Amino acid sequence: MFAALADPTRRRIVQRLAERGESRVTALAQPFRISLPAISRHLRVLENARLIERQRHGREHLIRSRAAGLQDARKWIAQCAAGWESGFDTLDALLKAAQQKENTR
Repeated sequence: MFAALADPTRRRIVQRLAERGESRVTALAQPFRISLPAISRHLRVLENARLIERQRHGREHLIRSRAAGLQDARKWIAQCAAGWESGFDTLDALLKAAQQKENTR
């Protein structure tokens, strides 16, 4: 998922879908200066990362963001942040203890 979002074009695609909702592939491709096959490759990467979903109606492909896909990233980031906070709290306690020890000398 993070590898899929590492590309700026894919991040912009996800952002456009989040802001505007479901969109046709051709409409998604308009603001980008890359070919339609290149957009399709980006969409495939996002689809494989489960960040978007595609619905087909004949030749028309409708793309929408998949909020649940970003939930996994949020959970992982929250877990990391909790670990960092715990580490910082421990470091803060050690520094305060060292400072108090230094002040009592």
